[in-house]
Amino acid sequence: MQTNFIETEAVVKRYSNHLALDKVSIGVPRGQIFGLLGPNGAGKTTLIRIINRITAPDSGGVRFDGHELRPEDVFRIGYLPEERGLYKKMRVGEQAVYLAQLKGVPYGEAKKRLKRWFEKFEIESWWNRKLEELSKGMQQKVQFIITAVHEPDLLILDEPFSGFDPVNANRIKQEILELKQAGKTIIFSTHNMASVEEICDEIALINQSHVVLAGQVREIRRRFRKRDFTLTVPADGATFPPETEVWSLLGEERHAETFDLRIHLKKEMSNSELLALLARNVEILSFTEEFPSMNEVFIRTVTNHLNDN
Repeated sequence: MQTNFIETEAVVKRYSNHLALDKVSIGVPRGQIFGLLGPNGAGKTTLIRIINRITAPDSGGVRFDGHELRPEDVFRIGYLPEERGLYKKMRVGEQAVYLAQLKGVPYGEAKKRLKRWFEKFEIESWWNRKLEELSKGMQQKVQFIITAVHEPDLLILDEPFSGFDPVNANRIKQEILELKQAGKTIIFSTHNMASVEEICDEIALINQSHVVLAGQVREIRRRFRKRDFTLTVPADGATFPPETEVWSLLGEERHAETFDLRIHLKKEMSNSELLALLARNVEILSFTEEFPSMNEVFIRTVTNHLNDN
């Protein structure tokens, strides 16, 4: 049975007259990548700060690896904040070693681990350079390494791809997947819904201080499906049957040898039943159900929640 590595229980946090979190409960399964989503100001950063013990909840609690979150648990957490915070005048290697030591890694071990990371990222020549001499993307590579070097059990990555070109964003994505393969649990906060689809196992969407959607990415996309399908039939002599009480035609596109059609299923039936019905009328070359992107799910959920309130 899958267990949660970290979970929040009815967490409430208020700042002056602003309610940042209102009884927020999430469960992050052990060894998975968990997407923490929401529009700006929804409460994500506040929740992350509570998990990191940077601030405390007004009520509710956090359980970490089977126990109430304790001060020493921060040594098992790696945090990459959206607002990067390295010392620009310090040399890269000196700074990385210093920050690794703050997380409990002895000097010699920290230097050895960092050398391996720098070799892996092919940035050995940066060791004695000052941080201010590096581009924004180069600085973020360094901060990602610093986040992971003490080998934390939980990594919290807030917009980890911000400022990266596509090549380096893909490199960081592969590193995140390798950390998952190594058994690490990862909380991944982002506005990039394409990345959520690619790497997240589960998500929680926070809006106006509440969790308004949670679950496995695949299951959520199925839950929001509109029952639209694309099918390809031969162009020669293909006569698609007219609209019926079962389906309506959304669009069509003719090619040299094929004919693509988009239909909407109006009647409740399984995909197998629909395919069998269509196949009695026309030869089917391909048949695909269209599922909404996480970007569509995000927009629909947030919009509906705003309208309901």
